[in-house]
Amino acid sequence: MTPDRVVTELAFASDADATRRAMAEEVRTGLLRSPRELPCKYFYDKRGSELFDRITQLPEYYLTRMEAELLRGASAEIASLVRPEAIVELGAGYCTKSRLLISAARRVGSLGHFVPVDVSPDALEEASRFLRSEYPGLQVHGLVAEFEGGVDVPRYGRRLVVFLGSTIGNLDDGERAAFLAGIRGMLEQGDAFLLGVDLVKDVDELNAAYNDSAGVSAEFNRNLLRVLNRELGANFDIDGFEHVSAYSEERKRIETHLRSLRRQVVRIPACALAVDFEDGELVHTEISVKFERASLAEELRAAGLQLRQWFTDPAQRFALALASP
Repeated sequence: MTPDRVVTELAFASDADATRRAMAEEVRTGLLRSPRELPCKYFYDKRGSELFDRITQLPEYYLTRMEAELLRGASAEIASLVRPEAIVELGAGYCTKSRLLISAARRVGSLGHFVPVDVSPDALEEASRFLRSEYPGLQVHGLVAEFEGGVDVPRYGRRLVVFLGSTIGNLDDGERAAFLAGIRGMLEQGDAFLLGVDLVKDVDELNAAYNDSAGVSAEFNRNLLRVLNRELGANFDIDGFEHVSAYSEERKRIETHLRSLRRQVVRIPACALAVDFEDGELVHTEISVKFERASLAEELRAAGLQLRQWFTDPAQRFALALASP
């Protein structure tokens, strides 16, 4: 590996057959539950990643714009505080927002390595092509992997682990605790963790963000069924399900489902399963938890992390939390 070129080869954390078997088992387990559910991580094939990128540009979806605005204002301070030699981004996608952190850390003079981790090789390959031209000399080590329980990433010196987009909100209480424990396991003294979180706010604004007028969120949700048809040989009728998403004030989270529009039987050969859906039956696909500073600080503390800096907008709609061991 030479120091003056960008490394764009991707490392895969597991082989394709093992991944498909694990997928079949997760889908089978979820559909046999009551109520039924499907893992949201399977949204993100190539088409799903493209649809989500479109969602982030919709007028109703404020999260991406707010986070990018906060990063523009805070990246220099974060880079100066941490002086990362490596940035590890979990759920990196196309690395759009993390480029602000990369640029700031390069200006500080500390950054030599960037490790984007994502389940989508297509997104990582496209991001790597951009990074090759934008940051000469930066070593890029793309890793195709899941990261819910932490991920084994080689050390390239002092690291800043980044998890943006309020993606942590897709995890329930127990999953978040396990995830944050995994993050703590990735960090040594001097390292830091930067987390983007969506905050509790007006219910109408929250509901609009997940039910856009253009129907892109609905298409993104139904794309999960296309993935299962392709990968597991299922015969889901995509038009036989509709997108349903609403905020629960009691649980402080958006809850997203697919609703069957009629009685129907779906066969999934890879799962050795035939599923009888009732008319109107809901299949849970995703949650998006909304946070408050005090409760998030407590969750971090329970994982062995201390909240050091809190960056938010004047209306306190979104926040960046910087934590360390």
